[in-house]
Amino acid sequence: MQPDLNALAVFALIAEERSFRAAADRMGVTRSAVSQAMKRLEETLGIALVRRTTRSVSLTEAGERLYAEIAPAIADMHAAVETTGDLRGRPRGQLRLAVSSIAERFLSGPFLATFAEANPEVQIDITVTDEEFDIVAEGYDAGVRLGEVIEQDMIAVSVAGDERQLAVCAPAYRDRFGAPSHPRELAGHRCIGWRRAPKVAPYRWEFAENVKEFSVAVAPEITTNDMALMIKLAIAGAGITFGMEESFRPSIDRGELVPVLEDYCPRFAGFYLYYPSRRNVAPKLRALIDHLRRLG
Repeated sequence: MQPDLNALAVFALIAEERSFRAAADRMGVTRSAVSQAMKRLEETLGIALVRRTTRSVSLTEAGERLYAEIAPAIADMHAAVETTGDLRGRPRGQLRLAVSSIAERFLSGPFLATFAEANPEVQIDITVTDEEFDIVAEGYDAGVRLGEVIEQDMIAVSVAGDERQLAVCAPAYRDRFGAPSHPRELAGHRCIGWRRAPKVAPYRWEFAENVKEFSVAVAPEITTNDMALMIKLAIAGAGITFGMEESFRPSIDRGELVPVLEDYCPRFAGFYLYYPSRRNVAPKLRALIDHLRRLG
């Protein structure tokens, strides 16, 4: 039986994405073309590989077994093609990055704009996310996160210097309700909290006293995963909120927000670009690292 390599590649994408639409989008073809390729492959093998409903796509037992066998080979082929292209030495191709939503300096327009201008053959694909996941398994070239949560087997390059988190509120809120003198007093204040996903507990606010770190589980009246909304609500006087100083700095400089509890907000190691340890770093990623170091 002569295998249809194109159909196998289509099947592998469907298995990864669990979606005919997503597989078609990644290949730049129609969903009809993807469906036809799958139909040919299943007819050739004489067995069903996927179960498809209006809401989901899953693999049959045969599909799971086939995907487990071909996935490593397909990954090796992609790596071989990329390595061959990299021998030309020019930064090129798609650079996939997973970046924390609060990495303000990295996500600033000037940094990415100047990198894109200097590397016109690199297509930058950025996913802004606060979910914790394996960037290698998900197909990303690199990520940007706080150094304290990066896996030890990763190579990490500083994006900026030390950072700190601040508690802030509007001057009107402070004048009306007063400012807490210690983090334990936050329980008596209206708070605006952050959570990274639905059904996840709000982030515990982290402080330090006499070099000893501790966290406070505030009971926020409002929670969201959108820092921009948190800032708007705080400016409107909805309460005290907590986050990266860089996120609040423009509003503080304009007098819209004022810091509170600063004595309990120490500096710490900030954001890092991180990527898996490899013998040879692809030119597209090397270009980003060099650009970061030049502007750092």
